[in-house]
Amino acid sequence: SCSPNPMKLRDAPSACPSLWRCLPCPPAELRLDLVLSSGQSFRWWESSPGAWTGVIGDRVWTLRQDGDRLWYTVYGEEDEHKEEEERDGCPAKAAKLDVAETDRILRDYFQLDVGLSALYRTWVAADPLFCKVANDFPGVRVLRQDPVECLFSFICTSNNHISRITAMIERLCQAFGRRLCCLDSRPFHAFPSLSALTG
Repeated sequence: SCSPNPMKLRDAPSACPSLWRCLPCPPAELRLDLVLSSGQSFRWWESSPGAWTGVIGDRVWTLRQDGDRLWYTVYGEEDEHKEEEERDGCPAKAAKLDVAETDRILRDYFQLDVGLSALYRTWVAADPLFCKVANDFPGVRVLRQDPVECLFSFICTSNNHISRITAMIERLCQAFGRRLCCLDSRPFHAFPSLSALTG
């Protein structure tokens, strides 16, 4: 359950523009819809058409693509918002991460320093099967996930399907992970630490 005053989900840069940032990122380098629904990670939810909300590390993020830009907003923890005043439905301040740090976290998570377009060209030239599917699946890249979360998620995949795995991971996080925030009555938790899972 959520606190009496959950934070509002920001599903587009027009919602609180000052709390959104963008990175240059053409669709050939990253397609959020293909990557976040691919079964690599089970912590993302399409919170509104084209907007994806989920957890990276110990923060909740909403991501959106617009042309050659990757937009993001980061939510603060519940404790950070207790004393905040809202104006026009927007919190007075964003999460306590600086811009350089949030950019770095996102670039690292999606491995955006790896030039995917060049790799696709190489793979198309080398593999006839890849050549057949490349145009249908542009911008698909491997996420750099936390190794503990990735391992436990992989264990949960045995003889399961994506919706069941997602529910299993969510229950694991709710039971043992630190509560991060609540958006529109939906609670978000960090993935549990190994010490939290040891017992």
